[in-house]
Amino acid sequence: MATALVASPLSAQSAPSARIPPAENAPIAYLLDASSGQILYARDIDRRFMPASITKVMTTFLAFEWMEEGRLFPQQVYGVRPDTFRKWHRKGSTMFLPADARVTVDDLLHGVTTVSANDGAVVLAEGAAGSVEDWVAAMNAKARDIGMADSHFGNPNGWMDDGKTFVTARDLGTLAQAMVTRHPTKYRHFVGAKGLKYNGIEQRNHDPIIGVVPGADGIKTGYTNQAGFGFLGSAQRDGRRLVMVVAGSPGGRERNAASRQFIEWGFQHFDSRVLFANGARIASARVQQGGAGEVGLTAAGPVRISVPKGTEPQVSLALRYEGPLQAPIAKGEEVAELIVSIEGMPDHRVPLVASEEVLEATMLQRVFNAMRSWVA
Repeated sequence: MATALVASPLSAQSAPSARIPPAENAPIAYLLDASSGQILYARDIDRRFMPASITKVMTTFLAFEWMEEGRLFPQQVYGVRPDTFRKWHRKGSTMFLPADARVTVDDLLHGVTTVSANDGAVVLAEGAAGSVEDWVAAMNAKARDIGMADSHFGNPNGWMDDGKTFVTARDLGTLAQAMVTRHPTKYRHFVGAKGLKYNGIEQRNHDPIIGVVPGADGIKTGYTNQAGFGFLGSAQRDGRRLVMVVAGSPGGRERNAASRQFIEWGFQHFDSRVLFANGARIASARVQQGGAGEVGLTAAGPVRISVPKGTEPQVSLALRYEGPLQAPIAKGEEVAELIVSIEGMPDHRVPLVASEEVLEATMLQRVFNAMRSWVA
């Protein structure tokens, strides 16, 4: 059985300094406010790179999705195939699965998220999907589904594969945001432990920000000779979550320092404000052939913005949808987006959903609607 060692709160350790990492220490740098969807900083975020073990975040997310769908359960038990043991025993980062292991999905996922277990990722893929190939196909389908437009996965653990696996920082931000917003309970359970004890062996998590940056809770480091040093990280304070990517760092020390300073910079240099409370009606959209002529629009949660600390920038809002919308419309269906423009910052988009159901109009309602349009 695996035992996760939970991260302890920051004690007397002082917070790291705050700054944007220099390009020589982090050629790729991306800071996203996951609470608002805003980009706070971007450097070469659409450049493709090999993610190494950060690939395992996609494996973890797919497992979370399958759990939600009832296709995978934490207490399912898998064995280790002989060929898998021969290939992955003590190969790179490992949770030291024995040849005769009977291991739960819960233990495998803790191995993947905490000690970057190459063997655990492959055993999970084979057990859940029947083969690595089918699991990888599901990874890529899920990546497309959540909007990772410029990434591809060739294996479940990020082992070098001659460039078949590649990502962008923008796509990793999309992945991290989907993971923490869709699966907050699973994220808290599986991500952020300080270490793991399995099969009598204790190993520590090499995450550079847990226990150093207040509120830090993950997510995943990566390193190979081909990929260099990278990190996808996240921290939350006072209900505000930041997601960060640094990649292409020349060494682990440079990556770790860049990660700590970068995310601290995000918290120290921006204020978070609420534009619309949770459930607030933000706008309305015209509806055609419906029992109602318009539908209310709301966001999935509160609409927040981040602004540079100590400033009062001009904020403008615009509604965008292809309309008029066509009935029927289900409550909660995504039908529009709110464009938030903040002076001096990139625009960002907030998906809007229907706040109520709109059924197709009855014959009588259609006649009434036609008469109303003539009068108008």
